[in-house]
Amino acid sequence: MSLTKDDLIKTLAKENGYPLNQTVELVETLLEIFKSTLQSGEDVLISGFGKFCVNDKQERRGRNPATGDSMMLRPRRVATFRCSRQLRDKING
Repeated sequence: MSLTKDDLIKTLAKENGYPLNQTVELVETLLEIFKSTLQSGEDVLISGFGKFCVNDKQERRGRNPATGDSMMLRPRRVATFRCSRQLRDKING
């Protein structure tokens, strides 16, 4: 089972005593800040949790899985996450 945005909102509202609509606005604003920061090419570092980075992928040769034909894949940007040492230690017990 994974933690959804809805689960996060409900848990935050319950644990902190915030109204649900205020918590929704808070989470949505936080996610928009993350998105716009990553879109501009900057990293998002959350101490004790991890770092979201944007990496550039070069053009590369690939193949169409349906036809098997060779093709060139365009250069693109991808978001990656690298967890902090504290989070890694907590996950591994």
